[in-house]
Amino acid sequence: MRPDKAAGEAGRPDARSQLSGMIFAVLLIDGEGIITELNHAAENLLGTSASRLIGTHLIDRIGPLDERVEARLMQGDEALVARDLAIGSGGNELRINLTVSPLGSWPGWRVVTLSEIGHDDPVHQQGGEAMLGAPAVLAHEIKNPLAAIRGAGQLIARKLPDTDKKLARMITDEVDRIARLIDRMQQLGSTRTGAVEPCNPHEAIRSAIATMRAASSELGEVVIHEEFDPSLPPVLANRDALEQVLINLVSNARDAALGWKGADRASAEIVVQTRFVSGLAFNAIRQGRAVPLPIEITVSDNGPGIDPALRDHVFEPFVSSKPSGQGLGLSLVRKLVRDMNGNISHDRDARAGLTHFRLHLPQARR
Repeated sequence: MRPDKAAGEAGRPDARSQLSGMIFAVLLIDGEGIITELNHAAENLLGTSASRLIGTHLIDRIGPLDERVEARLMQGDEALVARDLAIGSGGNELRINLTVSPLGSWPGWRVVTLSEIGHDDPVHQQGGEAMLGAPAVLAHEIKNPLAAIRGAGQLIARKLPDTDKKLARMITDEVDRIARLIDRMQQLGSTRTGAVEPCNPHEAIRSAIATMRAASSELGEVVIHEEFDPSLPPVLANRDALEQVLINLVSNARDAALGWKGADRASAEIVVQTRFVSGLAFNAIRQGRAVPLPIEITVSDNGPGIDPALRDHVFEPFVSSKPSGQGLGLSLVRKLVRDMNGNISHDRDARAGLTHFRLHLPQARR
């Protein structure tokens, strides 16, 4: 008898336990493309329980797909690898990598894997870190001459008549603006991380919203709904970094909601939701292991959504849809979240007309 016939006898997990522990979605489909079995990660990815998925056609659950991919899926004995594929899931669109592996001794039967393309994907990380290193070096080289320019502007202002002082102040104001931009660039390139400790996510959210209200009168024009899970356990995070992340996300949600609604600003809404997602895990590259991230914080807005051309690049430096945007806010968000071993992603619910930014963080040990 093979040692894996029974987990108890062999002292090791059986096949079902191994599949349930995987961090990417695994589904078994028959010759007709019908889902017959799936693991817990597949339920999470597709947003539906196994009882509702089993017995349904895979394409009905993730389609419509690229015509070439769909045609290959219909061929029962064809292997397939598709990267950066757009699929539908519960009204949302996800970007995934897909593989289909035929089972040679079972004609028509195939194992399908779906792995969401996260912004913490190793390929994205390598490119992102390389991009962030250059701004940090550039920032250091720019700061010294900026200080000299600002000092010169202040000296000039003292000698100019009052009618011309406005031009001198413009110099110092613009230098200050550039200095703030440089500070953010240095934050992005920093390798230092703040200490994490147990904290109440709801306190961090309310503090971030209060900070935003104090800094922006426009936030008062937006209805903010709090949908909090009162039983949510403490999150393992850096409190200051978490507040900064939430400030940026709420600020972006405000701009999106107000910009879209135009004159009808009363209908601009933001929803901040928390929940415990059991079993949700992502690959924490720095530790080289799967890290459970059951604490979910979602910031949603009823704006028009992200420009499709920018959708896959919003967390990259210098990418922004705002006319005066610097494209550093979400890059900083991603860095701070990664420093806390978390994950940040976004999706669009076209039916509800909502854009969601989802933050997943580890639970603090009790």
